[in-house]
Amino acid sequence: MKRIFQNIAYSLLFAGLMPVGLRAQTLQGKIPNQRPYDQSGINYFETKKDTAIFDGAKIRIGAGFTQEFQGLKDENYMGKSGSNNGLYKLSPGFNQAMANLYTDFLLADGIHLNLSLYLSTRHHNETWVRGGYLQFDKLPFKGQIWQDIMKYTTIKVGQMEINYGDQHFRRTDGGHAFYNPFVENYIVDAFATEIGGEVYVQNKGVFGMVGVTNGMLKASIDSVAQTTQNGNIRKNPAIYGKVGIDRQVSDLIRLRASASYYHIGSSPSNDLFFGDRAGSSYWMVMEKPYVVPASGTSAYEGDGFSGRLNPGFGYKVDALMLNGFAKIGGFELFGTFEHAQGRGTTETADRQFNQYAVDGVYRFGHNESFFLGARYNGVTAELKGISSPITINRFAAAGGWFLTRNVLLKGEWVTQSYLDFPTADYRNAGKFYGYVIAATVGF
Repeated sequence: MKRIFQNIAYSLLFAGLMPVGLRAQTLQGKIPNQRPYDQSGINYFETKKDTAIFDGAKIRIGAGFTQEFQGLKDENYMGKSGSNNGLYKLSPGFNQAMANLYTDFLLADGIHLNLSLYLSTRHHNETWVRGGYLQFDKLPFKGQIWQDIMKYTTIKVGQMEINYGDQHFRRTDGGHAFYNPFVENYIVDAFATEIGGEVYVQNKGVFGMVGVTNGMLKASIDSVAQTTQNGNIRKNPAIYGKVGIDRQVSDLIRLRASASYYHIGSSPSNDLFFGDRAGSSYWMVMEKPYVVPASGTSAYEGDGFSGRLNPGFGYKVDALMLNGFAKIGGFELFGTFEHAQGRGTTETADRQFNQYAVDGVYRFGHNESFFLGARYNGVTAELKGISSPITINRFAAAGGWFLTRNVLLKGEWVTQSYLDFPTADYRNAGKFYGYVIAATVGF
């Protein structure tokens, strides 16, 4: 019944908004100040001010579709994949295809509405609203002062992908995999859609942003939780910000550096490091055999984040991410350092983790249609219930070919090791390795 109502709502939405696009004599128009969903959207970070002249309302329909073939194996201290090692049994095969739908509406001069949906993903194979927000690059107020302010300012409000760090601009998101030259995201994947607002100020390549959200994946009017360890847990807002510089030094050289900080002092269920509803692109690696619950949830959905690490900071979080990016001709270098500390609702002491990552990518050919890349990603973390810090290391090598700016074929070889886990932990001496090939479409 819920699915029926969703489909009716989407149909009414498009039926109501379609005439707007027809009056503007375009269905697939250019939306100013918005990142493209095709190859031209690669290496976009915060969108810059567009000088396009407003010539009527427009609608843009975009999408991302990805189909993968996986050949991964795993092992732990009990033996290799296929043996009685207490791990989920794997064999080469196709993963479930994933799909996203994006709709952008230019409602008025400088006012843009975005609505994005997950049509089918690993963690949720039914349609979900990913998020939606209003973006103001101009304000409908009279007076030169507003024009002067908005010349450098952008305002976003809604439930949206929060702008913590730069890595979220280069990640795979369900069916949309164009922005990521690799198959999977970081081991600790900072990504969340929260309800709130962000204000950006940009001028000559220098930028700053401040944001405030509810600090949770979903809206909630429920009474606050209570635990023995922390008493009544308040629904505090999350406060975060970013500063940086992004400049095209010459025709061949672009340099960028940024620093981001995120803070929430109390939350029933903060999701900064567990906010992805799409799931991992490494299916069922280093997972225990799955026991189907009474709800009938499948293994792919129930263990939807294989290969990642959730630090479990659901109650409070303080997180810092530093990023650097350089593009010299066809060569790109992207680096990340992240430090975070926090705890869950039933803990009294903070834990912490450090994450490091560096990507090297070389793009070549006509319109940079081909690329080769390598990535190192490492995490050292204090986990609940484990007395000493653990370490997870990953190395990945990838290559890809844009057949057109809307069609990409890419592949990755990956190896990931689990170190310093307790002897009795199923991840002790754990490792997975192998390849994933992805065919993806974006427009």
